[in-house]
Amino acid sequence: MDFSAVSSALKAIGELTQEVTSLWGVDEQVERLASELRWMQSFLKVADARKVDHEVIRTSVVEIRELAYDAEDVIEMFALKVASKRKGGFSNCIKRSACFLKEGCLLHQIKSEIEKITARIEVLTRQLKTYDVSKLGVDGEGPSSSTERREARRPYPHVMDDNIVGLDKDIEKLVSVLVDEESECKVLSICGMGGLGKTTLAKKIYRQSQVVGHFEHLAWAFVSQNCQIREIWEDILSDLNILTEVDKKMKVEKLAEKLSSFLEENKCLVILDDIWNTKAWDSLKPAFSARKTKSKILLTSRNKEIVAHADKNGFLYELQELDYNQSWELFQKIAFPQTNSPGYKIDAKMKELGEDMVKHCAGLPLAIIILGGILATKYPSLTEWLRVSANVKSYLNNDKGEVLRDVLALSYDDLPPYLRPCFLYLSHFPEDYEISADRLIQLWVAEGILSSKQEEGDEGQIAEDVAEGYLLELAERCMIQVRERDNIATLKIRSFQMHDLMRDGCLSKAKQQKFLYIADQSNECQLSTIGRVRRVSAHKFIPLQCIKSPRLRSLLLFDELLPNEEQENILPLTMRSYFENHEYDSDNPLFCFVALLMLSVLGTKFRGIWKYMFNNFNFLRVLDYERGDAGCKLPNDIGKLIHIRFLRLRGLYFLSSKLPSSLGNLRCLQTLDLRIKSECSNSIHVPNVLWRMQQLRHLYLPKRCSPKTKLKLGTLRSLQTLVNFNTKSCYIKDLINMTNIRELEIRGPFNIEDFNTEELGKNPLIVQSKYLHSLSIINYEEGIDPRHLAHLLSSCDSISKLSLDAAIRRLPEYHYLSSNLAYIKLRRCMLEEDPMPTFAKLPYLSMLELHEEAFIGKEMFCSGQAFAKLESLCLKELNFLEELRVSEGAMPCLRRLEIENCRQLKKLPDGLRFIATLQELKIESMPKTFKDKVEEGGEDFCKVQHAPSIIFQNCEW
Repeated sequence: MDFSAVSSALKAIGELTQEVTSLWGVDEQVERLASELRWMQSFLKVADARKVDHEVIRTSVVEIRELAYDAEDVIEMFALKVASKRKGGFSNCIKRSACFLKEGCLLHQIKSEIEKITARIEVLTRQLKTYDVSKLGVDGEGPSSSTERREARRPYPHVMDDNIVGLDKDIEKLVSVLVDEESECKVLSICGMGGLGKTTLAKKIYRQSQVVGHFEHLAWAFVSQNCQIREIWEDILSDLNILTEVDKKMKVEKLAEKLSSFLEENKCLVILDDIWNTKAWDSLKPAFSARKTKSKILLTSRNKEIVAHADKNGFLYELQELDYNQSWELFQKIAFPQTNSPGYKIDAKMKELGEDMVKHCAGLPLAIIILGGILATKYPSLTEWLRVSANVKSYLNNDKGEVLRDVLALSYDDLPPYLRPCFLYLSHFPEDYEISADRLIQLWVAEGILSSKQEEGDEGQIAEDVAEGYLLELAERCMIQVRERDNIATLKIRSFQMHDLMRDGCLSKAKQQKFLYIADQSNECQLSTIGRVRRVSAHKFIPLQCIKSPRLRSLLLFDELLPNEEQENILPLTMRSYFENHEYDSDNPLFCFVALLMLSVLGTKFRGIWKYMFNNFNFLRVLDYERGDAGCKLPNDIGKLIHIRFLRLRGLYFLSSKLPSSLGNLRCLQTLDLRIKSECSNSIHVPNVLWRMQQLRHLYLPKRCSPKTKLKLGTLRSLQTLVNFNTKSCYIKDLINMTNIRELEIRGPFNIEDFNTEELGKNPLIVQSKYLHSLSIINYEEGIDPRHLAHLLSSCDSISKLSLDAAIRRLPEYHYLSSNLAYIKLRRCMLEEDPMPTFAKLPYLSMLELHEEAFIGKEMFCSGQAFAKLESLCLKELNFLEELRVSEGAMPCLRRLEIENCRQLKKLPDGLRFIATLQELKIESMPKTFKDKVEEGGEDFCKVQHAPSIIFQNCEW
């Protein structure tokens, strides 16, 4: 159940009572409200702990969330409009006296609002108290739907499915590990999302002849979410033919001891099917505690972390989706019953329909089997196939597709309460959308999705750290598919996607719980009649005026504010025709007049959209735009969004290059992305008001600020991310106040005033954050003084990532570099001396990239024992590099080497032959003569013949 809304409201009340010395006028109301919310929270926790699945509870959760949101809004209104003005000081007292009547009216309104919300909560509380939660979970409605789903999924190892495709390589790999007696691996795990075929693969291995011949005994046990250890151990003993009537009565400890002893003395394979978490393994492991044994355990799970928890030498096998050819092969076996008949030929039209429909299953075997089964019952009616083809997804979600829904629903059922709203939030994003991890985490924090107890962790761990852990947990549970990781040093998730069918399940749950509303042109009329929408995600353009919910909390727009087609519809046909027919006649005064008139019409339309939004959605917490034209300028009315936490304007085009000073009113902002663009200027003017946003955690400035911009940022002590900082638009001294900064990107000028060039150590520190892990410098137009760079780097002694894109000519000496550096990328640095001897001293460097004249010398040398941890080396567009030498013993851990467009490089280094860890060599945009040397039969092939993957791209010139 979703506790996050209630937790967020209670957190707001707690912060208010801590920060405000007097709640005069509303103290009783606030305490009553908090008391009712605490009861609601405890009720939900009990209901969730007992897995209560009752219609009354499901309906109540939605109502509780609405009440909690209302409570949080009104409490924050009091904090921002009344409490913040009750600070001491003579001048503040004078100001308060001048608007005392206005404050009194506002206080009365807020007091009345709190009383109304409390009354609504009390009514709901009385209703819920009539239901005994302790009974509902047991016999209120019989077994919960989650329990029924688990039982329906119970597998039987002797029942085999003939319709199996694409598992041969999987079986071969797993069997080779299972029968390897020299391996220290005792626990193997087949992992993947629901419906991928993990149990099917385990069954095939269970009956595979090599496995049956190798092991003396085999046993199978179904674990599931409701792990019953005695039942599981008895099932295993029964399969091993050693279960007696006495065993059924003995203590569970003795049962575990008997099983452990048998596994130690015999060579057995035990398959634990559908194990969900490490807690389940911990309860079962007393029976698998034998150390010196030839027995092995094979798990199937949706959770990747279990195998490492069970066995430090464990083997994780991630099952992949079927490719298109495999999907089509499986589909044919089921949908066309007569495929195996001699001379049978599939109808051409049905084949065309089938090939298209199978794409909707996205390689998930269970979905293909269900779709094929539906179509097999309608074979050979082309009319019926056309009907299914017209709406494939609805058929996968109807009664016939119930098995698929249940399989995916089990993953949601198993999520702990703190992860459920995080998972449901993913339904905001369109199908096949690649989601940025940083953006999502910032959205989670801004919306209060993290529960209050989980939000701030131990030892300085902040909300973003906790959220990152949640995202990793969703990946470990195979509920998201990681697309890009930060680098091999940290493995932090950078972006991910959702499997289409997992996303469908997520969207279905979100709609069922009224978590959000997905808006498009097909339902915009319906949206205008719904008054209690809290979150709207528009995947395609909709007129924002159709949203009539004044309590809207988040608005995510994935299409343009006003697409070109809509702009054309707004302009009169005669005006458009004239403009199109005379677009090359720009000197004509009439043409200029028509162009200005068109701009005026569109500008008025854009202004109307902005004003509607800012005047009607005053409770917005999140406003996120994707891209596109945005009108003449950002209106001053944006200052009315006083509750907003997340404002992303990246990629929006305005005619004006000035941002309004009313941005300073947005004092609750946590994330502000100002990377906008102007049609009339290549720089943006940002008013000096950002210093007021003292809750700001992530700030993205425009790529280029106007010469008039000079920002004071020293008050932003909570800032973690600062992008596009430079000393022309900001003050360098402000960086030292940002003691929580984690990621700093400098773009443009970086000059230190009154710099002591004789004794660098006497210059004041620039950065004093012990959390800074990433530093980027981009200034390829002017470059950067190497002495200033050295002093900056000496202040950043904790960074693990360094990216330099600036002409520096000379690399700072080794002692200025952080010993924690794991990732370095240099671009256009124009280094004249070989940087390798300096980088070779970095003990944790695992990824090095040198791009586009980062080095302009002719030779680079990696000496023996250097680069002990380096795993990836990338050389791109080093136009003067003629020779790369690698000594024996250098780069002993290198896994990947990429060489691209280094035209003068004559050959591969001889030392590669000694690097046994090399997995991939990629050669791109190199001369054909170089490619010929590296290919099999070439003079350099012997140096890399041990690498499993050698890739050539664009090497034909």
